[in-house]
Amino acid sequence: MSKRIFAIAVAVMLSVAVSAQKTLESTQLMTRSLYPTAGMDNLQFVGKSNKVAFVKDSALYMGNANSAKPILKLSELNRMMGASNGPQFRRLPDMKVLNENEIVFGVNGKTYCYNIAKKSLVAKSEDYNIDDNGVDVSANPDNFAYADGSALVIRYGVKKARLDENNPDIIFGQSVHRNEFGISKGTFWSPKGNKLAFYRMDQTMVTDYPMVNTKSRIASPAPFKYPMAGMKSHEVTVGIYSGDQQNIVYLQTRKDTSVAEREMYLTNLTWSPDEQYLYIAKINREQNHMWLERYDVATGKLDKVLFEETNPRYVEPTEGLYFLPNDPTQFLWFSMRDGYKHLYQYRTDGTLVRQLTTGEYEVEGVIGFDAKGANLFVYANKDNLAGRAAYRVNMKNGEMERITPAEGTHEVMVSNDGSQLIDMYSSVNVPSRAALYNMKGKELYRFYDAPNPLADYVMPGIKLGTIKAADGKTDLYYRLITPPDMDPNKKYPTLVYVYGGPHSQLVTDDWLGGGNLYFTFLAQHGYVVFTLDNRGTDNRGFEFESCTHRQLGTIELADQMEGVKFLQSLPYVDQQRMGVEGWSFGGFMTITMKLAHPEIFKVGCAGGPVIDWKWYEVMYGERYMDTPQENPDGYENASLLNKAKNLQGRLLVIHGAEDNTVVWQHSIEFIERCINNNLQVDYFIYPHHEHNVRGRERVHLYQKMFDYYETHLK
Repeated sequence: MSKRIFAIAVAVMLSVAVSAQKTLESTQLMTRSLYPTAGMDNLQFVGKSNKVAFVKDSALYMGNANSAKPILKLSELNRMMGASNGPQFRRLPDMKVLNENEIVFGVNGKTYCYNIAKKSLVAKSEDYNIDDNGVDVSANPDNFAYADGSALVIRYGVKKARLDENNPDIIFGQSVHRNEFGISKGTFWSPKGNKLAFYRMDQTMVTDYPMVNTKSRIASPAPFKYPMAGMKSHEVTVGIYSGDQQNIVYLQTRKDTSVAEREMYLTNLTWSPDEQYLYIAKINREQNHMWLERYDVATGKLDKVLFEETNPRYVEPTEGLYFLPNDPTQFLWFSMRDGYKHLYQYRTDGTLVRQLTTGEYEVEGVIGFDAKGANLFVYANKDNLAGRAAYRVNMKNGEMERITPAEGTHEVMVSNDGSQLIDMYSSVNVPSRAALYNMKGKELYRFYDAPNPLADYVMPGIKLGTIKAADGKTDLYYRLITPPDMDPNKKYPTLVYVYGGPHSQLVTDDWLGGGNLYFTFLAQHGYVVFTLDNRGTDNRGFEFESCTHRQLGTIELADQMEGVKFLQSLPYVDQQRMGVEGWSFGGFMTITMKLAHPEIFKVGCAGGPVIDWKWYEVMYGERYMDTPQENPDGYENASLLNKAKNLQGRLLVIHGAEDNTVVWQHSIEFIERCINNNLQVDYFIYPHHEHNVRGRERVHLYQKMFDYYETHLK
């Protein structure tokens, strides 16, 4: 009997022998074991030194890499926590080693400091309730802020402030603009922790979207604010709380009281190193014009517009400013103005010094500077468009040197002096590896080389490759997963897994090629699983990403069908048994492909699908489609409502009844069109789930889809 993939979770995570099994019940556990770390985690440099710290064998180790010793054991921490009526841990929490004598960690609303020399543990902050936004602790752990419902609570030493207008639709200190533009939180401490910038979001003017709570005896309304494309959006302002003066100043980000000014997007908030100014990237609602502005935090007045960026499609800044450590009058700024995401060096008066990086690749993020500011460390896909490596950029001459020698997808930390790095990475064939290197690429110490958690299992073939896009010239990356011990003379059912939307890259040079173990499970049950990153996806330059502007679904469909042509050229692909699956934008693409080519796709499975972009939210929808008023033809062509009449074969549509991202209205109206056309469609609801199905129900979801393919595609 061959071993099946859904047995491995217990073996990997619990380290016990198990018999082979086919159940989906262990799917949730297995997803956590994709990147094994050989029992070592929390790797980091210790403060400004080249010493390292890591957690292993239920203890925190610190020292030189090859001679680190345990300095805090789990049993010791639990004993100290128990003495102060604190929580008990099953494993050591994530810890930040500030220096060779201080460790900081947070749990249950408290920030704890552990003194290594004194072996003492001190709680640095009070108890409080934590909501989904968590706690934002400043550089001074005595100063912190957290959300409490729609209010913001700020603690500055012994002083405490609560910002609240007693209106649930006016929200303080939380993420705004529906998490677009790189926004993931709503509070921003100044470098020394003396001041706090925060968002205030007024949603009172936004339409209530109906939601129903069916858990009560009589179902009750549970509406939420959802600004649809072309409709009224919320209004955001930025406040500055001064801890010393105990006052609040709101920045004067609006030129006038017009709706256009009130609906501006305020993004990428960045403090100046001296805490005197706050920089904001301000974007118009059309998202084709950005102003980088500097505000005086003492008065709230606009101090200077440093520069502007425009683009007929859209401008989308997602990261703030990076000030040079050796010269606070200069900073780095990300822009795609030359067609690729690169770094530009500016003076704080708005003068462009130079474009620091250039080329047909993407700089995907900043790791940091060395202590002297002589070198910058970044992530980029310069040498491998499907991977991510780390590079050192010389700040004098702009020369760029790769510092992670192996192929794959890397995550690194650089020592304060810039002489060493901790490199953690995986590739298609490397589960996980971590090592210490010098800047010449010499390995100084191997922390771990995790064994393949799937070594004892019959594995499918996993291949990455490229085909040409529908334009005949652009390379597209694909991932092809084939059944184990595949018989080349046999025909196999084939599933196309698709997403295809902005800010996605599914085909990557990391463990299992960026795939998941459910795909592996399908392959082990005799399916070919194929994924293609079409034009419109991420990390390939602005034209590659934005060519779908105002016509979502058109170019993506053309590219995906080139992938289908490739599949049809493979002798082992059964052209009579092809299916397509995707979620969210992938759900939109699944139904788009199924309706456009019913002769090819026998089965489709679409989760949380966008059906008509006029029902999607303002920020994302208007960036890629403009408003329905401005682009009526684009919205009509992308809508799947009038195309429902083309449905043939089997289609399973799945939706969360409490989806606040792609609202339930999308799939309900599509089902209505199918009914009106006397067409049968399979439909399944997860009653109390939002956009993603999580927890035990996710196993149910996998089982649902697998059974559907076994019934209708095998």
